[in-house]
Amino acid sequence: MSEGYYNSKKSDDICGDVCNQQETRAALGMSRLRCILRGLDFKTCIFLFVVVPMGIFFVYFHGLKISYFLRPLWESPPKSFHEIPHYYHENVSMETLCRLHGWGIRDSPRRVFDAVLFNNEVDILTIRWKELYPYVTHYVILESNSTFTGIPKPLIFANNRDKFGFVESRLTYGVIGGRFMKGENPFVEEAYQRVALDRLLRTAGIEDDDLLIMSDVDEIPSAHTINLLRWCNDIPSILHLQMRNYLYSFEFFLDNQSWRASVHRYQTGKTCYAHYRQGDVLLSDAGWHCSFCFRRISEFVFKMKAYSHNDRVRFAHYLNRDRIQDVICKGADLFDMLPEEYTFKEIIGKMGPIPHSYSAVHLPSYLLNTAEKYKFLLPGNCRRESG
Repeated sequence: MSEGYYNSKKSDDICGDVCNQQETRAALGMSRLRCILRGLDFKTCIFLFVVVPMGIFFVYFHGLKISYFLRPLWESPPKSFHEIPHYYHENVSMETLCRLHGWGIRDSPRRVFDAVLFNNEVDILTIRWKELYPYVTHYVILESNSTFTGIPKPLIFANNRDKFGFVESRLTYGVIGGRFMKGENPFVEEAYQRVALDRLLRTAGIEDDDLLIMSDVDEIPSAHTINLLRWCNDIPSILHLQMRNYLYSFEFFLDNQSWRASVHRYQTGKTCYAHYRQGDVLLSDAGWHCSFCFRRISEFVFKMKAYSHNDRVRFAHYLNRDRIQDVICKGADLFDMLPEEYTFKEIIGKMGPIPHSYSAVHLPSYLLNTAEKYKFLLPGNCRRESG
């Protein structure tokens, strides 16, 4: 037929010329891209060039928050502790206190060893050791020239040892060289140092049935708790201590969920120094955990870069000193994270800054007796020295 023939196949000549032209590879690529774009409708373009980039940008900056918020979907709560009531009053005899806990009383108290890994917490260490001084037989402290993240550090305790003359006769101090393994998980270095602390305890003369306090420097058992445990018979061989959780100072009370501190009846060949759950029994209201409770902004910066969770410093501006000061006074999170909880109710309930507390009741006695020196830890004093 003169009119031509009929083709039943669908025809689209939008990009027909591309296939018929002899072009350089780059020009051909651009031509094909233009063809593709000409074939997209307006809504699809908006999705590809606005919605998708915004989504990528949002996940990049807030991916960790999303992960923490959705934690209840992929992680179950740990097994609950068996929490035992804690009885104390200064006018109640030790025999009565032991009996209230279901324990007997000893003829003489156990020896007590307090062992810590030290980073840079000079002020909190002083408050801790003063609090425990009447009841601790021996202090054991290990320091490294490396942080858990492999950053070289000065021997800060050694440089400030003269401030701790009040414990010198009871002190065993050890130094361990860092391994400086770049790219290694910080928890490996932390475990390496804790094993070294085990050896240092044996050097210090710990024996079976002595009490051993295992906790970070900023996890401070109350003096009356340690006195109770050294005098009472039949206490658990491993007893975790529930502590009041504070952030930046005793002005920002977070919760009562700190449990990693523990007290052990030492057993040769069995007791290992660690900072994770080792038992199921928890003694209620047994001390204070004051996290990031530093005098100087420079100490905050150092800790943020040095401790095992340094991956939380996702952006350089997190280390800005003005920002850190502002975060402290607001009671907000240094790493802009959501609460680490296991239910949506708990996560939502703890979102936002920590409310200010103006109670300074039931705090370490040395802190209150030297309040002017340590006022940065007390309510109403959020400003820090620059350092």
